[in-house]
Amino acid sequence: MKKVLLFLLTAVVLTACSNSEGAATETEDLKLVLDWTPNTNHTGLYVAEAEGYFEEQGLNVEIMLPGEAGADQLVASGQADFGVSAQETLTEARIQDIPVVSIGAIIQHNTSGFASPVEKEITSPADYEGKAYGGWGAPVEKAVLDSLMKTEGADVEQVEIVNMGNSDFFTAVERDIDFAWIYYGWTGVEAELRGQELNMQYLTDYSEKLDYYTPVLTTNETMIEEHPETVEAFMAAVTKGYQFSIDNPEAAAEHLIKAVPDLDPELVRASQEWLSPKYKADAEHWGEQKLEVWQNYAEWMVENNLLEEELDAESAFTNEFLPQ
Repeated sequence: MKKVLLFLLTAVVLTACSNSEGAATETEDLKLVLDWTPNTNHTGLYVAEAEGYFEEQGLNVEIMLPGEAGADQLVASGQADFGVSAQETLTEARIQDIPVVSIGAIIQHNTSGFASPVEKEITSPADYEGKAYGGWGAPVEKAVLDSLMKTEGADVEQVEIVNMGNSDFFTAVERDIDFAWIYYGWTGVEAELRGQELNMQYLTDYSEKLDYYTPVLTTNETMIEEHPETVEAFMAAVTKGYQFSIDNPEAAAEHLIKAVPDLDPELVRASQEWLSPKYKADAEHWGEQKLEVWQNYAEWMVENNLLEEELDAESAFTNEFLPQ
């Protein structure tokens, strides 16, 4: 009898161990869509993959490009579980009842602004008058130009606005335009490497309301409501990825270079060194978002006739999935 009981007990223990091991090896397949081609805004995501942080959370994450549909649309429709977006586009999406929610700020402060070669002699927004601006055809561009120019009594109607699409900044300023809107952490750093000195007017130097989160990580409302544990696991891994990138910019850059070999290694390394301190900046924790930042930018959009109604800012973002 004792032998039978011992056999049964052993069988139960082995079965339990087998089930436990099986659970540990099971992974959840997820899709993460970027907002643009891979760059140092995305380094923490590639670090999370390379360092095994996704795997630690039981996740198998496919990082994909947005294509023509765009990241917000893919996330909203469930064709991607998570995405990279920006506060300005997500604000517009929320007003249109597109169920995308920001779950983390990749960079704490807006690092974008208007750039021009020094020989163009554009040193302030007042100098935009009589010049050609190269953009991508969004109404927000003229509104931002107007906001900055008004601070110096200049008239945005005196700016020639050219839709240059995805044209290279350096080619465009030599041939077609005088200045453009760039992220300094990529295009500005590239200019440094090229030895091309730029004049730069950062949006944050002229308006507190334009210090919005760009880029951000997103998911859809269904994921939050039905799979909160998955969102929490994803953000745990991504947070470790960006913290690694903050603490180890050189190693983080190598992960991105290895994952995306088409990128210029020198640019990635220099950009990563510039950007890594800005991921967290003055925030208490990486990824956290403040209600007033969402409210301020939405107010600015209403003031500039870019929104048909006021944003419910509290529903547009959440910090609840950031590790405590």
